[in-house]
Amino acid sequence: VSTPAAARAETPEAFARRADIAYAVYSPEQRHPVEVGAADEAHLVAWLSRRLGKPLSVPSLDEYGYTLVGGRLLPGNTGPAAQFMYENDAGERLTLYVGSSAAERDPVRLLRDGNRRTFYWSTERTGYALSGPQTESRLREIALDVCGALGGKPGQW
Repeated sequence: VSTPAAARAETPEAFARRADIAYAVYSPEQRHPVEVGAADEAHLVAWLSRRLGKPLSVPSLDEYGYTLVGGRLLPGNTGPAAQFMYENDAGERLTLYVGSSAAERDPVRLLRDGNRRTFYWSTERTGYALSGPQTESRLREIALDVCGALGGKPGQW
């Protein structure tokens, strides 16, 4: 049975919840936090781009003290999704979740769950969600930079 694409479309909030759950599951993992490590970043980006059917890029978060740990392939609502994980010197982790979006563009919004925060948005039918335990103001600052680096226009929101 085929479901019309409109019926399969995921709300932005459901997308953010999926990203938040992926963060909660994988960020505490010590031995296997990612499928492909940062040492193979070119392979990781090429592989995930192929699987998602769109060119992906991994923004640098060095200026915030976070380095790339690596990434993994995850199921999304309508197909594959990607998760890129970053870590700082204190061992705190952030994840950037990427998947398809029904919307051409959605503004940056916030999802809270306990001590976790997820800022999410979409640009050119691609959804993004940045999750972490940081303060809202700090994570928002990073999310707006990431949004801009990935082709979004956070200044319009």
